Amino acid sequence: MLHVTKQSSKAMAESTKDRVNKHRAQLRKAGLKPIQIWVPDPSRRGFVAECRRQALRVNGGADEKRVMRDIEALMDTDEWT
Repeated sequence: MLHVTKQSSKAMAESTKDRVNKHRAQLRKAGLKPIQIWVPDPSRRGFVAECRRQALRVNGGADEKRVMRDIEALMDTDEWT
């Protein structure tokens, strides 16, 4: 079944840029600030191999328990189901 959302004539007249700017203004008013974060691309060639290399380097090493404690201390599992 197809669902169609009806927009008011005011919303239709408002450009995407205007809606985005309005939304961003509301977020800023709420005390939020936009940031940009660059992370490794998991689809990039070599990503999986690098993850494996790093995991194997820690596995069984002298620092493994400390590293795992540090990672677990940073985890936020409150809303996991």
